[in-house]
Amino acid sequence: MITVKGYLGRIRYRNPDNGYTVANLSTDEGDITLVGLFGMAEEGDPVSAEGDFIYHREYGEQFEAVNVIIHEPGTKEEILRYLSSGVVKGIGPALAERIVKKFGSGTFDIMSREPERLAEVKGISIKKAWDISASFEEKAGLRRAVMFLQKYGISNNLSLKIYDRYKEAVYEVVEENPYRLSEDIAGVGFKTADEIAERVGIERHSPYRKRAALLYVLTLALGEGSTYLPEELLIRETAEIAGLSPEEAGAEIPGLREDRKIEIKLRGEEKRVYLSGYYQMEKQCALLLKELDIRYDTDREALTGDIRTIEERNSIELDPEQREAVFSAVENGLFLMTGGPGTGKTTTIKVLLDYFLSKGMDVSLTAPTGRASRRLSEAAGMEARTIHRLLEVSGGPQGTDNDMGFRGFGRNRDNPLETDVVIVDEMSMVDISLFRALLLALEAGTRLIMVGDENQLPSVGPGCVLKDILFAKRYRSIRLSRIFRQAEESDIVMNAHALLKGTKMKLDNKSRDFFFLDRSDLREITEGVIYLVTRKLPPYVGTDPREIQVLTPMRKGPLGVENLNNVLQNAINPPNPGKDEINRGEYVFRTGDRVMQNRNNYQISWFSEIRGSSLRKSGTGVFNGDMGVIETIYPGDRSLDVRFEDGRRVHYSGKDLNDLELSYAITIHKSQGSEYPAVVMPILSGPDILMSRNLLYTGITRAKKCVVIIGSGKMVERMAANTHEQERYTGLDLEILRYDENN
Repeated sequence: MITVKGYLGRIRYRNPDNGYTVANLSTDEGDITLVGLFGMAEEGDPVSAEGDFIYHREYGEQFEAVNVIIHEPGTKEEILRYLSSGVVKGIGPALAERIVKKFGSGTFDIMSREPERLAEVKGISIKKAWDISASFEEKAGLRRAVMFLQKYGISNNLSLKIYDRYKEAVYEVVEENPYRLSEDIAGVGFKTADEIAERVGIERHSPYRKRAALLYVLTLALGEGSTYLPEELLIRETAEIAGLSPEEAGAEIPGLREDRKIEIKLRGEEKRVYLSGYYQMEKQCALLLKELDIRYDTDREALTGDIRTIEERNSIELDPEQREAVFSAVENGLFLMTGGPGTGKTTTIKVLLDYFLSKGMDVSLTAPTGRASRRLSEAAGMEARTIHRLLEVSGGPQGTDNDMGFRGFGRNRDNPLETDVVIVDEMSMVDISLFRALLLALEAGTRLIMVGDENQLPSVGPGCVLKDILFAKRYRSIRLSRIFRQAEESDIVMNAHALLKGTKMKLDNKSRDFFFLDRSDLREITEGVIYLVTRKLPPYVGTDPREIQVLTPMRKGPLGVENLNNVLQNAINPPNPGKDEINRGEYVFRTGDRVMQNRNNYQISWFSEIRGSSLRKSGTGVFNGDMGVIETIYPGDRSLDVRFEDGRRVHYSGKDLNDLELSYAITIHKSQGSEYPAVVMPILSGPDILMSRNLLYTGITRAKKCVVIIGSGKMVERMAANTHEQERYTGLDLEILRYDENN
C-alpha cells in the first residue's frame, strides 16, 4: 500500500448514497485518477490517500484509495484552490483571488468570525458577505468534524453518520463518552468505540466503558439467538471481552436497569438480563397469544361430513392424526401442527384451506421467506406471501428502533389484517420480532394456524418461538407422525426420520435420491463438489448447475461458504472478457453470478413486470435469504442489478453491496425454509457445538430430488449421534405460563 498527496481537482463522478467518488488528483508528479469512498472531500481540498494503483480495462490506470485524509487548507495557495473550486456558494475563481489577496492565510478566520469584512472586497455587498459566510460555515462544520474524527482513526463514511447524528455535539460526545456511538449508531460496535476511546484517552475502568461492554455482550447474544442472558454468564463474558474483573464488569448493571436499557427478571434462582425491547416482545407475544386463544363450538358430525366431501373432491384420504388436526384447527383460534417430512402437513393445509374457503371465510397463507412462500403457493394452489409482505412492510427510514428489532408495518394494531384465518408455514424460522409484528396485526377472532417442524434449526434471528410455544403446552397442538407411502419411497425422507429416531441412515448408495461419497482428503472433496455441481447432478435432476445448492455447516475454512463460493464461481461462472465484474470485500461480483441478500433492507426499491402487459409493479424491501442472479454490472459507479427468483429487479448502489454475497454455497442455517432440486453437503470436520443432528437433518430435508453427502463417514455418524444444540436463552414459554397463571 502506498500514499499519494495532492489537491483534489475536478470531481468526475460521485455516488450520493455511499460517497464513492471518481476525481482528478493533482500531485507533484502530475495528475492521476483517484477512486474510492471519500464523499466528504471537495474540489480544491488538500488530501492524502492510501491505496494502490490498479488498471481498469475501460478507464485505464486509477489509484484506488482505501483511506482518504482531508487536510485543512492552511497556505494562501491551498485556500485559493479551495475557494476557487466553487464549493462555497457565491465565490468563483476571480472573486476567490481577490478575497485571498486581501486577507491571505487569515481568510477562513475572516469568513467565519468577521464576515462583514468581506464587504471590503470589490464586488461583495454586506448581504452577499453574510450569504458567503453562511455557505462557508455550512461546509466548514462538516469539514471540521471530519478532520476532528480523522484524528481518532474514524473513516469518512462513518464520520458522516456520526456528524448526521450529533451535529455540533460530536466533539463533546467523542471526547467525553465515545461509547455512545455503539448505542446510537448502527454498525458501530463496542470494539470500534473502544478503539476510539483509547485514542481519546478514556480510562479503561470508566463507567461508560463498562455499560457499553454489557450492552455489547447482550447484543452479541441476540446474534446467537438468545433474548436474554443469565446474569452470571453476562458478567463473565463482559469481564472477558473488556478485560475487567467480574466485580467491575457487573458494577453498571443497576444503572442500566435504572435507565431502562435492560430488564432483569427472576425465574427461580436465575436472574435473567434482557435488553428492554426484547423482554417487552416476549411479554407482549404472550398477551397477544392469549387474546387469540378462543374456543369455537363445532358440530363434529357436520365437520366430519365436510371433510369427507373435501376428500372425495380431491381424491385423498386423511389419516386419524390429520383428521384430528383439522378438527383442532376449526375448533381453536390458536393451533399448532408439527411433523417431519412426508407426514402430510401440506395435505392437511390444503384440506383446511378448502374447508375455510367453502364456509366463505377469507384465508391468508404466509411463510417467513420468499422461497418458503412460493413452495406453499405451489402446494396449496393459492397465493402465499411472505410475512413481511402480508404485513405491508414500511420502506421508511430505519432509525434506531430497527436496532432493537422493531419495524414499521402497514398492518398493525391500528390497522389489522382483514382476514378470518392466517396459516403460517415454516414456523421454526420465525423469530420473536417478526412474530410480535404478526400478532399485532391479528384481531381477536382471527384464527392463527402455525405449521412447522420443531426439529429444524431455530430462526436466524433472536427467539425460539415454535419450540417455546410447544414447550409451554398451553395451546392446542398436534404432531403428525405417520410417513405416507409415497414419502416412504424417498430415502431423503426415510433417512431424515432415521436421524430423528436415532437409528442408522441408509448410506449404501443403492438409493435413487440419497448418496454418500466417503472422502477424507480436502482436495478430493472440493473437486468432488465441483464435479457434482457442474457435471453429474444437472442432467440427473434435469436442472442448471446454478440450481444445485451446496450447503455447508460453516462460513470459514476450506469447506466453508466463503472459500467454496470462490471455487464454485470460477467453475460455474468464470471470468470472461464479455462479463463485467467488480471487487467487493472478499468477493468478486460478476455478471451472471448467483447471489443472496444477507440482511433485511426495508428501504431498497424494486420493480417487477406484470406478465402479459407492459405494466410494472414496484415496492420496497429485500429480505435476508432472498436469492437471485446479477443481470448487469456498472463498473463506473460500482453498482449492479439483480433479478430475484420471484421476478423482482433491484438496483444495488455501492452502499448496498455489503447486503449481497455469492450463494453458490450457503450455510445450512441460511437454507431453512428453502427447497432445492439437489443438495450437495461437504462434511469433514467441525466443533461438536456446530456439527449436530438437527443441522444434518435440516440440510438433508432441503433437497427435493437428490442429496449427496461427500466427506467423512465418521463425522456424519458423529453428527447423527450429537443431539446437543447450542443453547438459546429465551423466555416466551415462561411468559405464556406466567401470564396464564396471573389471569
